Amino acid sequence: MKFLKAYEMASKTEEQFPPDVMLHFYALYKRATERNGFYIPPGNQGDLRSAFKINALVQVRKLSKKEAEDRYIELVEEYIGKIN
Repeated sequence: MKFLKAYEMASKTEEQFPPDVMLHFYALYKRATERNGFYIPPGNQGDLRSAFKINALVQVRKLSKKEAEDRYIELVEEYIGKIN
């Protein structure tokens, strides 16, 4: 499956990405793989990192799982390389 190959490439890359790109990877992956609806990251409600994660998740919440997978694949191909 292309999505799993994309995830493997993203997991193994040594590339360093800006925080906004990393959050986009995170949100699309969580949306594509969440089984019980909207994912909320654990952590303190006042935690700045959690706030950024929640914001990224809110931005992709209306995507279907398939759309999130497709966009994740596109992101991997844009920043890491073509998926075979």
